[in-house]
Amino acid sequence: MASYHLSAQPVKRSEGRSVVAMAAYRAGQALKDHRRGTIADYSRRRGVVHEEIVLPDGCAEWLGDRETLWNHVEAIEVRRDAQLAREINMALPHELTHEERLALVRAFVKEQFISQGMVVDFAVHAPVPEKGDDPRNFHAHLLLTLRQAGPLGFRRVKTRAWNSDSMLVKWREAWAVHQNDALRGRGHKARVDHRSLVTQRESALSQRDHVRAVTLERLPELHVGPKVRKAVRQQPPVSRDKAAGPVRRRPDGKERRRIAYTQFDEGSRADHNVGRLRANAGRFGLAAAKAQRHIARLKTRQAYYASRIRDSETFTDAHEDRASAWERTLHARKRAAQVQRLIAELDRLFFELLGLRENQLVRFTVWSNRATNRRPDLTHLHVRARSRSQQN
Repeated sequence: MASYHLSAQPVKRSEGRSVVAMAAYRAGQALKDHRRGTIADYSRRRGVVHEEIVLPDGCAEWLGDRETLWNHVEAIEVRRDAQLAREINMALPHELTHEERLALVRAFVKEQFISQGMVVDFAVHAPVPEKGDDPRNFHAHLLLTLRQAGPLGFRRVKTRAWNSDSMLVKWREAWAVHQNDALRGRGHKARVDHRSLVTQRESALSQRDHVRAVTLERLPELHVGPKVRKAVRQQPPVSRDKAAGPVRRRPDGKERRRIAYTQFDEGSRADHNVGRLRANAGRFGLAAAKAQRHIARLKTRQAYYASRIRDSETFTDAHEDRASAWERTLHARKRAAQVQRLIAELDRLFFELLGLRENQLVRFTVWSNRATNRRPDLTHLHVRARSRSQQN
């Protein structure tokens, strides 16, 4: 089952990020950061199956060198809170081959970004089984310049229109179209949709596609970014009450407002994903059982109409009007055909729900393993604390 994902965010210097280090990490290379005087070496990184810089026609050729390109971007952005680049992450369809995925990314990049004068540095990553990656997790990282490129380098002024929400919506829709065209052209039945689950379900109901509407009744997964994963690996999340807001004068002295996270915090994003996937699997299982019961009732009805048709065809009573007998036969055949269509539709729904339930269970296993692996063994800490208490 193909999965849609496209997210975009600016690379901000105020967050302590270096676009040179980001480019080195995504391309799996070693690049020197002239501004910081360091070398970002990710040459041993696994999973990078392709890296490439795509330039607009007529721009300076030196922009095609990765280290020169991003060090130049760092140099021309002098503000402490400058936005250095735009990062886009995209999921790639695992149904396609490596060459087909690469052609898909190139076509999308040239149509949406290169045509507007951006320089695009992209890398395609494949899952690494040794790291526990999902075998379908093929994805691409794009770094886009915020200034148009020309024969002498970049323009002095950034193109602010590229920051608009309408532009992001356009990119998301175009990426869905490109993926579906590629899947359709290679004979795959899988399709992706850039819209939310609620919007997709409303659209399916308006088109009277009840099977698709039922399969869209699920809770979406929460995004867990690299910052969250890093924080969780270093220390298990613990809810604590925290002070927030300004200091205000109170009758008993100065005090800040306290937020009782221990009362309403329900775990990390990974824990939420585990719960949502479990709920989705249960929901699809119940829906599949309901569809199966409905199919059994319809098959009973189908057998009834089949017997009516057989009886009418062998009817020999002289007192019965042949016209009314023929009318009852036509009615039975019509109802039998309707029941057969309903059974076929419910069969399709049943197998769709079973596939979705299996998918959610697989995802549940993946997230459960991540939740187990991310929690460090704290037994030695408890033993050490116990020994200290005994000594005291």
